[in-house]
Amino acid sequence: MKKEILDRIQALGGNISNIRGTTLKEDIQAITFNTVLYRKPEDTTWAKAEQTEPIYGIGEYVDKHRAQFKKDKDTFYQELLSYYYCLTDEGRGQTFFQNELFTPFTEGTPSYDEWSGEWKEEEWKKIIKGEKMELIQIGYDYSFPDHLYVCLTDPNPENPVVYGTDHEEFFDKISIEGTLEEYFNRFMTQDELLAIIKSKLENEQTARLSDLV
Repeated sequence: MKKEILDRIQALGGNISNIRGTTLKEDIQAITFNTVLYRKPEDTTWAKAEQTEPIYGIGEYVDKHRAQFKKDKDTFYQELLSYYYCLTDEGRGQTFFQNELFTPFTEGTPSYDEWSGEWKEEEWKKIIKGEKMELIQIGYDYSFPDHLYVCLTDPNPENPVVYGTDHEEFFDKISIEGTLEEYFNRFMTQDELLAIIKSKLENEQTARLSDLV
């Protein structure tokens, strides 16, 4: 993988110390996260990015901890980061990093044993670029599509394409989600989240839910 991707993964809290730069498969499997990821706010048809909560429900969190914010801002911010950047299944709009192989067309693999005959490989090749349809999941989240993959035989292993599919139409529909570099750039580092929150709270008189929306 290209250096810019590895730098971004590290900035997001990922551990890249075991990467050896051998193959795309080995590099992704060497990455670990002991935290979750949150997407940057984006403009929508109904609201600008700066008008939305940077993380779902964070305005309510701020309202509940207004006293701490007024008493000790540094502690408030540290506790907020500890609350959101942890491995929890509680739905907060987070994304979980994954590095699980998915090889339903490769005989002798667990994926083949479970999924053989479910799809036609030629249908995948109409969308997914690669010599072999051997994938590795890189993310799972609560948005659509909720499963994200890259192809291990992508013609550009330094910055492969990310593909998405949803659990309700699992690989019956496949979307292109940009490159791996673009994918990781969609998430906020802890410092980037703090910058958003501070810009909303410290420029106002009170730390209320309305300051974050």
